[in-house]
Amino acid sequence: MLAFPPIRLIWQTVAIIAFGALGGFAATWAHVPMPWMLGGLLSSALVTLAWAPPFLDDYDFPLPFRTVFVALIGVMIGTQVTAELVSLAGQLPWTMAGLVVFVICAHLGNTVIFQRLGGYDRTTAFYSGTPGGLMESMVMGENAGADIRILTAQQFLRIIVVITLLPLGLSLWMGAPVGSAAGLRAASGNAPVTPQTLLLIALAAGAGLWLARLIRLPAAQLSGPMILAALATTTGVLDLHLPVWLIAAAQLVIGVSLGMRFKGTNLALLRRCAWLALVSVVYMLVLGGVLSAILWKITGIEWLHLLISFSPGGVAEMSVVALSLAANPALVSLHHVARILMTVVELSVAARLLGLR
Repeated sequence: MLAFPPIRLIWQTVAIIAFGALGGFAATWAHVPMPWMLGGLLSSALVTLAWAPPFLDDYDFPLPFRTVFVALIGVMIGTQVTAELVSLAGQLPWTMAGLVVFVICAHLGNTVIFQRLGGYDRTTAFYSGTPGGLMESMVMGENAGADIRILTAQQFLRIIVVITLLPLGLSLWMGAPVGSAAGLRAASGNAPVTPQTLLLIALAAGAGLWLARLIRLPAAQLSGPMILAALATTTGVLDLHLPVWLIAAAQLVIGVSLGMRFKGTNLALLRRCAWLALVSVVYMLVLGGVLSAILWKITGIEWLHLLISFSPGGVAEMSVVALSLAANPALVSLHHVARILMTVVELSVAARLLGLR
């Protein structure tokens, strides 16, 4: 039986989402890329770091609430599976091989950055440097004796810096804000969204999440609904379209939940980790850009789609970026789920070889 959340948790969440929405409106007005995600992230981070109101002292952002929106996005990504994606199946061995190279080189380079520039001990640098597998890295790193404060900060900052730098860079390159209203409409299509459509989306999300957890799929909250919706779409059972407001709401919830990760953070530690995260992310984006250019020549898949597929943010965050750009989100999400699997395998093997388990 599902327990109803406490009233205090509900109004605390409503309050922090409201702060995030103010940031989203301000970011939209200022033509910031991915306005609802970045605006929500910045405003909630400022609330926790600069204000730290007493009503948030005992508050942690409810992950089940975030999971709901991630699962809904998973359904919408699944509906983007088209004949074009199926036609790319023959090119996937090339891109997956490139992803293996990316995971190994990114982890090696990050470990050197954190150890040489940051002065971290070998274990902390090793587990802080993974380009994915956030929870696995934190659990294994803590068991191996890594500094869990640094490890946690570096892993979350990796995601935050990626989803900040990538949209900004793409906006400068494309000449228009990424995730703007125009981009959201392009991702959502022109079909009207009825209450029946929303109910079908919710049912597909719940069933996909349940099945994914049952068979222990990685990134279950996204991958399960995505696979179920893809099967339903390709067989003609469903024909769903993502409403603009749902993409914006997903951006907002994901952004606010990331901003709340700064709650209780030591500012001196945060400053130290932030510049190292910037160096690390720039290195990984350049590495991903080079590999994407090579694979574009080999496979013919658009460079932008490959770049987003190789950018080491969170699965949910990068999927929202892909949806906002209408940049083959199913292809992007597939590569990010694969990146998590590859990272966990590479992390386990490398830790054993280096004696860090």
